[in-house]
Amino acid sequence: MLAHASALEQFKAFVAGTKSARGEFNQRMVKEDGGKMKISSTANGVFLFARPGKFIWTYLKPYEQILQADGEKLYIYDKDLNQVTIKTLGNAIGSSPAAILFGSNDLEKNFTLSEGGMREGIEWLQAIPKAKDTSFEKIGIGLKDGLPVAMELRDSFGQVSLLSFTKFEKNPLIPGNQFHFTPPKGADILQQ
Repeated sequence: MLAHASALEQFKAFVAGTKSARGEFNQRMVKEDGGKMKISSTANGVFLFARPGKFIWTYLKPYEQILQADGEKLYIYDKDLNQVTIKTLGNAIGSSPAAILFGSNDLEKNFTLSEGGMREGIEWLQAIPKAKDTSFEKIGIGLKDGLPVAMELRDSFGQVSLLSFTKFEKNPLIPGNQFHFTPPKGADILQQ
Protein backbone atom coordinates (compact mmCIF):
# COMPACT_ATOMS: atom_id res chain seq x y z
CA MET A 1 0.00 0.00 0.00
CA LEU A 2 2.79 2.44 0.88
CA ALA A 3 5.09 1.25 -1.92
CA HIS A 4 4.45 4.28 -4.10
CA ALA A 5 3.31 6.70 -1.43
CA SER A 6 5.05 10.07 -1.26
CA ALA A 7 7.58 10.68 1.49
CA LEU A 8 5.12 12.92 3.33
CA GLU A 9 2.34 10.30 3.20
CA GLN A 10 4.74 7.59 4.40
CA PHE A 11 6.04 9.79 7.21
CA LYS A 12 2.56 10.77 8.42
CA ALA A 13 1.52 7.10 8.41
CA PHE A 14 4.71 6.18 10.31
CA VAL A 15 4.11 8.85 12.98
CA ALA A 16 0.42 7.93 13.35
CA GLY A 17 1.07 4.19 13.54
CA THR A 18 4.30 4.06 15.54
CA LYS A 19 4.03 4.59 19.29
CA SER A 20 7.42 3.04 20.02
CA ALA A 21 10.37 1.57 18.16
CA ARG A 22 13.89 0.28 18.51
CA GLY A 23 16.78 -0.33 16.19
CA GLU A 24 20.37 0.44 15.33
CA PHE A 25 21.93 3.51 13.78
CA ASN A 26 25.09 4.44 11.96
CA GLN A 27 26.20 8.06 11.85
CA ARG A 28 28.75 9.71 9.56
CA MET A 29 29.81 13.34 9.83
CA VAL A 30 30.69 14.80 6.46
CA LYS A 31 32.41 18.12 5.89
CA GLU A 32 33.02 20.02 2.70
CA ASP A 33 36.73 20.28 1.96
CA GLY A 34 37.82 22.09 -1.19
CA GLY A 35 34.54 21.36 -2.95
CA LYS A 36 34.60 17.66 -2.00
CA MET A 37 32.66 16.00 0.79
CA LYS A 38 34.93 14.16 3.24
CA ILE A 39 33.91 11.91 6.14
CA SER A 40 35.24 13.48 9.34
CA SER A 41 33.93 10.95 11.87
CA THR A 42 31.73 7.90 12.22
CA ALA A 43 29.71 6.56 15.15
CA ASN A 44 27.15 3.85 15.73
CA GLY A 45 24.78 2.63 18.37
CA VAL A 46 21.24 1.67 19.28
CA PHE A 47 18.01 3.55 19.93
CA LEU A 48 14.70 3.00 21.67
CA PHE A 49 11.77 5.41 21.79
CA ALA A 50 8.20 5.81 22.96
CA ARG A 51 6.02 8.78 22.07
CA PRO A 52 5.83 11.46 23.13
CA GLY A 53 9.35 12.54 23.98
CA LYS A 54 10.79 9.42 25.59
CA PHE A 55 13.91 7.92 24.07
CA ILE A 56 17.29 6.35 24.71
CA TRP A 57 19.89 7.08 22.05
CA THR A 58 23.10 5.18 22.84
CA TYR A 59 26.40 5.76 21.07
CA LEU A 60 28.53 2.61 21.38
CA LYS A 61 31.47 3.54 19.14
CA PRO A 62 33.87 5.38 18.97
CA TYR A 63 33.05 6.24 22.62
CA GLU A 64 30.08 5.54 24.84
CA GLN A 65 27.52 8.27 25.33
CA ILE A 66 23.84 8.02 26.22
CA LEU A 67 21.16 10.60 25.42
CA GLN A 68 18.06 9.69 27.39
CA ALA A 69 14.76 11.51 27.71
CA ASP A 70 11.96 10.59 30.13
CA GLY A 71 9.37 12.95 28.65
CA GLU A 72 10.39 15.87 30.90
CA LYS A 73 14.17 15.96 31.08
CA LEU A 74 17.02 15.10 28.75
CA TYR A 75 20.02 13.32 30.32
CA ILE A 76 23.34 13.21 28.50
CA TYR A 77 25.73 10.69 30.04
CA ASP A 78 29.36 10.62 28.94
CA LYS A 79 30.92 7.38 30.18
CA ASP A 80 34.57 8.43 29.76
CA LEU A 81 34.05 11.64 31.78
CA ASN A 82 31.56 9.93 34.15
CA GLN A 83 29.44 13.04 33.75
CA VAL A 84 25.68 13.58 33.41
CA THR A 85 24.26 16.79 31.93
CA ILE A 86 20.56 17.36 32.64
CA LYS A 87 18.45 19.68 30.45
CA THR A 88 14.75 20.46 30.47
CA LEU A 89 13.29 18.64 27.49
CA GLY A 90 10.89 21.35 26.29
CA ASN A 91 12.76 23.52 23.82
CA ALA A 92 15.89 21.38 23.74
CA ILE A 93 14.03 18.85 21.62
CA GLY A 94 11.61 20.94 19.52
CA SER A 95 13.64 21.19 16.34
CA SER A 96 16.21 18.47 16.98
CA PRO A 97 16.55 15.26 14.95
CA ALA A 98 15.22 13.30 17.93
CA ALA A 99 12.04 15.40 17.93
CA ILE A 100 11.42 14.57 14.32
CA LEU A 101 11.44 10.83 14.85
CA PHE A 102 10.43 10.50 18.50
CA GLY A 103 8.52 13.64 19.43
CA SER A 104 4.83 14.32 19.40
CA ASN A 105 2.90 14.37 16.16
CA ASP A 106 2.96 18.14 15.61
CA LEU A 107 5.99 18.19 13.30
CA GLU A 108 4.44 20.80 11.04
CA LYS A 109 4.37 23.23 13.98
CA ASN A 110 8.20 23.35 14.06
CA PHE A 111 9.09 22.54 10.45
CA THR A 112 8.11 23.39 6.90
CA LEU A 113 7.79 20.03 5.14
CA SER A 114 8.21 19.32 1.44
CA GLU A 115 8.87 16.40 -0.89
CA GLY A 116 12.56 15.79 -1.53
CA GLY A 117 12.24 13.34 -4.43
CA MET A 118 13.54 9.79 -4.79
CA ARG A 119 17.20 8.76 -4.52
CA GLU A 120 18.46 5.16 -4.65
CA GLY A 121 14.99 3.73 -4.03
CA ILE A 122 14.37 5.94 -0.99
CA GLU A 123 11.67 8.66 -0.88
CA TRP A 124 12.98 11.82 0.80
CA LEU A 125 11.08 14.31 2.90
CA GLN A 126 12.64 17.72 3.50
CA ALA A 127 12.10 19.51 6.82
CA ILE A 128 13.19 23.12 7.28
CA PRO A 129 13.03 24.42 10.87
CA LYS A 130 10.72 27.39 11.35
CA ALA A 131 12.72 28.63 14.36
CA LYS A 132 15.85 30.56 13.43
CA ASP A 133 17.76 29.62 16.59
CA THR A 134 18.14 25.97 15.68
CA SER A 135 21.54 24.55 14.76
CA PHE A 136 20.14 22.84 11.65
CA GLU A 137 19.44 24.53 8.34
CA LYS A 138 17.60 21.60 6.86
CA ILE A 139 16.87 17.99 7.60
CA GLY A 140 16.14 15.22 5.14
CA ILE A 141 14.26 12.06 6.16
CA GLY A 142 14.57 9.03 3.89
CA LEU A 143 11.65 6.59 3.93
CA LYS A 144 11.22 3.15 2.45
CA ASP A 145 8.28 0.78 2.95
CA GLY A 146 6.75 3.17 5.49
CA LEU A 147 9.80 3.33 7.78
CA PRO A 148 12.58 5.92 8.20
CA VAL A 149 15.80 4.37 6.87
CA ALA A 150 17.99 7.48 6.76
CA MET A 151 18.34 11.08 7.90
CA GLU A 152 20.48 13.89 6.57
CA LEU A 153 21.11 16.82 8.91
CA ARG A 154 22.75 19.94 7.48
CA ASP A 155 23.92 22.50 10.03
CA SER A 156 24.67 26.19 9.57
CA PHE A 157 28.43 25.48 9.39
CA GLY A 158 28.16 23.36 6.25
CA GLN A 159 28.60 20.12 8.15
CA VAL A 160 26.32 17.24 7.26
CA SER A 161 25.41 14.38 9.55
CA LEU A 162 24.24 11.24 7.74
CA LEU A 163 22.28 8.69 9.74
CA SER A 164 21.13 5.30 8.56
CA PHE A 165 18.75 3.08 10.52
CA THR A 166 18.73 -0.72 10.51
CA LYS A 167 16.90 -3.49 12.38
CA PHE A 168 13.99 -1.05 12.84
CA GLU A 169 11.35 -2.72 15.00
CA LYS A 170 7.97 -1.00 15.20
CA ASN A 171 5.90 -0.94 18.40
CA PRO A 172 7.92 -3.39 20.55
CA LEU A 173 6.73 -3.92 24.12
CA ILE A 174 8.71 -1.58 26.38
CA PRO A 175 8.45 -1.63 30.20
CA GLY A 176 7.02 1.64 31.56
CA ASN A 177 10.07 2.42 33.71
CA GLN A 178 12.53 1.82 30.85
CA PHE A 179 13.10 5.57 30.32
CA HIS A 180 13.73 6.43 33.99
CA PHE A 181 17.35 7.61 34.23
CA THR A 182 19.45 6.80 37.28
CA PRO A 183 22.85 8.54 37.26
CA PRO A 184 25.76 6.11 37.72
CA LYS A 185 27.48 6.14 41.14
CA GLY A 186 30.03 8.92 41.49
CA ALA A 187 29.04 10.70 38.27
CA ASP A 188 29.32 14.50 38.16
CA ILE A 189 25.87 16.04 37.61
CA LEU A 190 25.53 19.28 35.62
CA GLN A 191 22.13 21.00 35.47
CA GLN A 192 21.53 23.22 32.43
